[in-house]
Parts: sequence; C-alpha cells; structure tokens
Amino acid sequence: MKPGARNLITDVPGLKVGNSQDAVLKSGVTVVVGDGPMTASYAVMGGAPGTRETDLLEPDKSVAQVDAVVLSGGSTFGLDAATGVVAGLRELGRGFKLRNLRIPLVPTAIIFDLLNGGDKEWTNTPYPALGRAALDAAKVEFDLGTAGAGTGALTGTLKGGLGSSSLVLDDGTTVGALIAANPVGGVNTPGERYFWAAPFEIDGEFGGLGPDPRAGLGRNFVSRKYAALENLANTAIGVVATDAALTKSQAKRIATMAHDGIARAIVPSHLPNDGDLVFCVSTQASQKTATDSDVREIGHAAALCLARAIARAVFHARPEPGDTLPCWSDING
Repeated sequence: MKPGARNLITDVPGLKVGNSQDAVLKSGVTVVVGDGPMTASYAVMGGAPGTRETDLLEPDKSVAQVDAVVLSGGSTFGLDAATGVVAGLRELGRGFKLRNLRIPLVPTAIIFDLLNGGDKEWTNTPYPALGRAALDAAKVEFDLGTAGAGTGALTGTLKGGLGSSSLVLDDGTTVGALIAANPVGGVNTPGERYFWAAPFEIDGEFGGLGPDPRAGLGRNFVSRKYAALENLANTAIGVVATDAALTKSQAKRIATMAHDGIARAIVPSHLPNDGDLVFCVSTQASQKTATDSDVREIGHAAALCLARAIARAVFHARPEPGDTLPCWSDING
C-alpha cells in the first residue's frame, strides 16, 4: 500500500470535498459528494452522537445509495447544514427519483463546538448557508486543519481540525479517509509533541517525529478540554471511502473496522461524551466487485487512513484569535 497522489480522500475516483467556514463563528461544514449516487453505511461507537438520516444506511433499509455526506460543527444546529446541501443537489437534478421528483439523500453527523470561543449569538442559524457554500466549493483539492467541519474542533489538549489521507492497495483499489477530530481524549501523548498515530505515519505526513520513546503511556487521562467545558458532547466524525463496488452490508463492516483507526489515534476514545461515528461510502468507480477478502483489506486500509487523518487534522490546525486551546505548531514550532 502507498498513499494516493494527493494523500486525500479525493484520491478515490468519483469523490469531491467542499469546505465552508466562518472564522468569527469558529465553526464550519464539510461536504463529501460523489459524481453519482454512492453506496453507504455507517457505524457509531461513541455515547453521544448527533445525526440525520443515518437509519436509512442500515443494511436492512430499502434505500441503497446516497448523494452526499455532511460533517458539520454546531451540534444540533449543525444538522441544518444538510438543508442547504439538499437544496443545492435538488437544483443540480440529483437525488432519489420518485415519479417526477428528485429527493437528495444526505446523511449528516455533527460535532459539538459551541463553547470554543466563537460568536454563537446568531439570530438565524448560519448552517444551511454554510452547507450550501461547502457543496458549491466541492473539488478534489481542499484544506486541512482549521477548515470546514474542523474549524472549531478541539482535542483533549490541543486544537483539533479536519484531516484526510489515502492508500492505494496492491490491486489498484483506492481507500481514503476524512475526519473532523474533536474528541474528549488526546491525539498526542503527554507533552503534546508526539502523536499516538505515529507508528502508522507515512513519509513524514504529520511531522515525522516517530513514536514517543517513553513507555507506560496512557495511564493518566488529562483533558484540558473536559476540565474547561465540563461534561459536554464531543466527537470524532469521519468518512472512509473506496472505489470498489460494495454492498451496504460490506460498507457497514468497513465502517466498523475503520473505528480501529480512531482508537489508535485518540486515547481514550469512544467515551460516553464522544459521538464517534464513521460513514463508509463506495463510489463504485471501479469495476471490481468486493469479495470478503477485499473487505478485509479495504477495512484494514480504512483504519490506517483514519488514524493518519486524525493526526494530520491536529498537525495542520492553525492558530486563530480567541482560541481556547493551543495548536500543535504553537508548542512544537
């Protein structure tokens, strides 16, 4: 396996990603949209998820494909980002066809970023407009760190963000991951220099420092975020994608396997206060129909990509006025 040309989820053929954000609000939206309908499922392992239209992704539900997936800041308010995306897709003639109607299907997940120092005193919710702007901005190149749904993200000890990575398997299948990293737990070992995901880093993509040389780590759970914001919801929400043709059941299994990447990169993870959720989408751009053996390889690659994407989210975070927590670059130069 090796990273794709961009080392982004958009290395998967048929995918684009759009970001929109408001620096004063300290929040934003990220949209993953396919060139055509995408087979999709999801797996949630956190105790505090916030979602829209995820039930239809279960393998026993009748709708097989979706048009886009939204990751948003704003907690419950951020679920309205999908409204702007649905409106934009409808104008493009996208969506489930029912007689003369088109009904875009846009599953959505949110992070809690309401107490991150941004101005949340709006009169009308900004999220539908942010969702539409993210859809309109969708392309194969996009920013990481303080961008899109990761704009106001915080980890346990440092500023979080938006991260992405990819891998191309030996048979040519492409796998990618996208994450808004906003967990209770830490992405970095104590001292905030090294990343928990360091053993999986490729080509210095998040600093090339290697693993923390100390042993016995992880026994002390320190979360500056938890102490400052008390018992509030957090989360790491992500999307893993492939061009292999998947069934919904296969996508569900890969989404579940991909959660290993969250556990490798965030310590501790999947807490009662986290809403950890992973979508899996298949563009089916490849003519290859996935076998059980393929699902094993794709799921493993998805977990590796997700761990790397989480570290990249923190590595690329940028300092902004009024930040609640420092950036990795503030501490490590």
